[in-house]
Amino acid sequence: MTRRPFLFLTGILAALAAGFPFASAQAGADLDAVKARGVLRCGVSEGIAGFSERDASGRWSGMNIDFCRAVAAAALGNPDKADFVPLKASTRFPALQSKAVDLLLRNTSWTLTREALLKVQFTGILFYDGQGFMVTKPSGVRALAGLDGATVCVEKGTTHEQRLEAYFGLHGLAVKPLVIDSASGAAEAFFAGRCSAFTSDAAQLAAVRSRAPGGAQGFVILPERISKEPLGPVVRGGDAEWATLVRWVLNVLVAAEEQGVTRANVDDGGLASRNAAWGLIGGQDRRIAQALGVPPGWALRALRAVGNYGEIYERNLGTLGIERGANRPWTQGGLHYAPPID
Repeated sequence: MTRRPFLFLTGILAALAAGFPFASAQAGADLDAVKARGVLRCGVSEGIAGFSERDASGRWSGMNIDFCRAVAAAALGNPDKADFVPLKASTRFPALQSKAVDLLLRNTSWTLTREALLKVQFTGILFYDGQGFMVTKPSGVRALAGLDGATVCVEKGTTHEQRLEAYFGLHGLAVKPLVIDSASGAAEAFFAGRCSAFTSDAAQLAAVRSRAPGGAQGFVILPERISKEPLGPVVRGGDAEWATLVRWVLNVLVAAEEQGVTRANVDDGGLASRNAAWGLIGGQDRRIAQALGVPPGWALRALRAVGNYGEIYERNLGTLGIERGANRPWTQGGLHYAPPID
């Protein structure tokens, strides 16, 4: 009896050494589909300034858009091989599960229930946020207690909807949710005076306020935050290769800022000699690219396309005056920290 566990373990190791396919039969299917199609389809918001919005000419911009382009550059060799599919919050997971999109980048919070029950996988945290509340300046409300009994606009199918009544009930306060099917619709209802406050991610509120009718000065974002909202890229479960690639594109963008690697100097030949890790991901060790299922130089292509994390942030959110806070590198007191690249 004492020999059986050892023999079983020995059998597993032998099978692994022989390349026995223990992984799911679906492994690699999503990445293979993206490569066969030649286009990466990213699910994004219908329009959130700084994250994903489309201008009058149809050109998309924002942090989520840049990240999608970085992944397209890594996987397909070209950041322009990315299509953007606008989704409501209530339709984002069905779109991912039905394979209408390959990568979900729609300001989506990483939660246990979503990963466990929806069988999706979050590949990291692109943006740290928290649920906040915006009110009109003339209302005089400057704290959440002032919203007792008020009507609050909230988008359908979000964690904000779930937490709104729970938080107020826990603190002995009442609230009347006005649930709207889209973020833009919720903002419009708030600006039209149908509710006393609008609740969403604080950064989204800041983006909405920047485009407010009559100017941002007429609105106040209350200081309290009632939740943690770690927003990240989401893929379907079952393709470890695809999830690993998306995760490490994000890690490379974060690590690049810490190391001082930018869009402008990424092709500096001295980087590889200064830091062996950059030689590794720059294509000198082809085993990494082969294991990821992409051409060598994948990381450098991503950085050439959009720059490091800090460059992406400042280009899209810094212009809106959204303070980085927790989204700074750990070396600057923030929470962004990439695992070692070696």
